[in-house]
Amino acid sequence: MTKVITYGTYDFLHEGHIRLLKRAKALGDYLIVGVTAEDFDKSRGKINVGQSLMERVEAIRQTGLADKIIIEEYEGQKIDDIRRYEADIFTVGSDWEGKFDYLNEFCKVVYLDRTEGISSTEIRSQNQELRIGLVGETNIVNKFKNECRFVNGVKVSGIFANGTGYLDDELKKLISETTSFEALIDKSDAVYIASKPSEHYNQVKTALENGVHVICESPVCMTQSEFSEVSAIAEEKRLVLMDGIKTAYSIAFNRMMLLIKGGIIGETLSVDTTCTSLMDIDDNCLPPHIWNSICAWGPTALLPIFKILGTDFKQIMKFSKTLPSHRDFDLFTKVSFLYDNAVASIKVGQGVKSEGEMVIAGTKGYIYVPAPWWKTDYFEVRYENPSDNRRYFYQLEGEGIRYEILSFLNLIKGKVSYNQVSPKISSKIIRIVEEVSDTK
Repeated sequence: MTKVITYGTYDFLHEGHIRLLKRAKALGDYLIVGVTAEDFDKSRGKINVGQSLMERVEAIRQTGLADKIIIEEYEGQKIDDIRRYEADIFTVGSDWEGKFDYLNEFCKVVYLDRTEGISSTEIRSQNQELRIGLVGETNIVNKFKNECRFVNGVKVSGIFANGTGYLDDELKKLISETTSFEALIDKSDAVYIASKPSEHYNQVKTALENGVHVICESPVCMTQSEFSEVSAIAEEKRLVLMDGIKTAYSIAFNRMMLLIKGGIIGETLSVDTTCTSLMDIDDNCLPPHIWNSICAWGPTALLPIFKILGTDFKQIMKFSKTLPSHRDFDLFTKVSFLYDNAVASIKVGQGVKSEGEMVIAGTKGYIYVPAPWWKTDYFEVRYENPSDNRRYFYQLEGEGIRYEILSFLNLIKGKVSYNQVSPKISSKIIRIVEEVSDTK
């Protein structure tokens, strides 16, 4: 019996896929089909998968062409599978020609011509075309615009900004085309808001009231009462209001959260995060596109604490160093949290420099994430015996922004996003921003 093995994502299974599977089946007597898991696709930078793994597996099963269906989850699995199932032939589409020649050592490799004019990419684009308007003049707007290009079906409809700030030349040219926030809403299905935090509430509310989905850089609002109000509007109108903390969507961060929940370091007793950037800030001339420390870095620093320890802390202690003439602008802030069975702290600063690391301590060991931890593709799990230490590497694409955009799309389409920052965490982040601001 001749066994044939092939692999693919098989997103929105179409006639081109089926023809390839039929030709693969014809090469032998027994066809093994490997369906690539979302996590493995993401690790390779392929994030536009529109269907869940189980949906894609079921679509392959219903064709009746596969004698066995397996899941591809890691680099190097093809060799393992060829050996495990004693495959005689490995086959894929001709667009991969030469890529898998190394497998000739283990079996025969056959490249099949693909069907022209049929593409899952085009199908995804048709299914999720979304016009996103940009708001703000910080550098993160440039990054968001650039990452939109990696998500099929997303189109930047324009930008509204009060000034040019850190915007690149492409966005500067677009500013004159949209002279008001309302004009941007009229040409958009959704908006990405990264304006000055004090402007978030009015812009979020206006967008939602006009039937436009919102993804907003955290903090979404400056007070919990404002957040409750806009959340209620979003729920009433069945719109997505998403907290935009890009770290929440990176592969490494989510893998780390799963390991912690799985008890890899035992019971977590302490979480300490540091986020700083040393900026040249003039007390007499403060640019509007520069945020204060608690708004610029606070949400990111608070995210792992609330993800790991929850939001039910019992006590907080705060310290801030502010500008003499701008008491609402903190150059540096430290907040410590006391839980029933744990402690945590954040250090954030726009006018101070410190090592931007994260340390999570547990009863069995600890996790160390080097600077800048919020953009990490690497972290270590360390134990008393150094020989037991483990290192984890995950490719980071676009600082997590492209995965953030994809999650936003999935939410709009009614799908669950397990990486989404929960409303409870968003509300607690706003509470800390509010309390720190009250101390000035």
